[in-house]
Amino acid sequence: MGVTPRPEGLGSRRAALQLLDAVLRRGQTLDAAAQKVATPDRPLALAIAGETLRRLPDLDAAIDGATRQRLPDDAKARNVLRLALGQKVALNVPDHALVATALPLVEGGPRRLVHGVLGTLLRGNFDLGQEARLPPDVEARWTEQWGEGVVAAGRRAIVRRPPLDLSFADPQEAAQFAAEQGSEQLAPAHLRLRGGKSVTELPGFGAGNWWVQDLAASLPARLIPTGAREVLDLCAAPGGKTMQLAAAGHHVTALDRSESRLGRLADNLARTGVAATTIIADALEWTGGPFDAVLLDAPCSATGTFRRHPEVLHRARPQIIAEAAALQHRLLAHAATLLRPGGTLIYAVCSLEREEGEAVIEARSELRLDPIEDAELPAGIKPAPQGWVRILPGMLEEHGSLDGFFIARLVRPDA
Repeated sequence: MGVTPRPEGLGSRRAALQLLDAVLRRGQTLDAAAQKVATPDRPLALAIAGETLRRLPDLDAAIDGATRQRLPDDAKARNVLRLALGQKVALNVPDHALVATALPLVEGGPRRLVHGVLGTLLRGNFDLGQEARLPPDVEARWTEQWGEGVVAAGRRAIVRRPPLDLSFADPQEAAQFAAEQGSEQLAPAHLRLRGGKSVTELPGFGAGNWWVQDLAASLPARLIPTGAREVLDLCAAPGGKTMQLAAAGHHVTALDRSESRLGRLADNLARTGVAATTIIADALEWTGGPFDAVLLDAPCSATGTFRRHPEVLHRARPQIIAEAAALQHRLLAHAATLLRPGGTLIYAVCSLEREEGEAVIEARSELRLDPIEDAELPAGIKPAPQGWVRILPGMLEEHGSLDGFFIARLVRPDA
């Protein structure tokens, strides 16, 4: 008996199937799951899984419309169909390649079902359009918190590849780069690029002139007072804010509990040529200071990063959000003890959940809110009436949008 040849690309599809299962069933991030997947084409597997997750509710609706009996959410056949159709919509993979790489994934299972569903949908000029529904629980939560307009903007944003943002240590180098590369400057020493160039191929990477950082993620460090000499970056890795602070002339102590993540921060400091003191420690237990300013970019559900990491919307269930918020309350209370009287604390989360932003600040009584002013922010970003900053889907959409963020500036009262 002869051996049936395996279609080209089957390994990457098998790996993508493992990644999808790791996210949806085990609650892992795509990056964490990818470390455990053995395939020579990991980037393609990540792209397939990621693009599938961007459109999951719409893919499921299409699958359900082509089956007589609804497949269970965790059925292997459903995941195989999700991946095949996700490639059709987002990666323009030819129909014959979709079928050829999908059917071997359900060997010993419902091959006829998978083949039939694919045939039905592909013959119908399958197309999901220029936006995608978010997971139903996310849409319900965000509609209640922020309104239907934000949900609509989120639907548009999740299917668009976010632009590449670069932070520069030297504003003059940023201006030169902008003139040579035709990029857009949305804030001082910060550029936004369009196009598909690899990061390592861009001018100045080897020289350490810049680092990758979304404009929204650059705002917390910009709000540290210029006169603050001793600054603590709590929960510092991967280090974009540390490099910002050091480049601005602050004496920075960067603390993180993860040795591996702090190692990457040290590598970035070496590449960019800026200096900071790094400490491996638990932010809840470490005592030091007092510091003139503390930047706490707290661990969170990360739902604001869904443009780059679509899996966060499928992981961030209410329990995870509640657990993150509880940790944030504890971290903020401890961070306040590391400040000198009159010192400034910047609290930030890349979350679109009120529970992790506004609710955390409203519960603090030992710190005074220091309102952020319009003039301190890039054009198009405005503080809320309460004095904090809430970045939502739809902001700067004409420029490529932003990651979701919450930022508040607080002051420890004088003794």
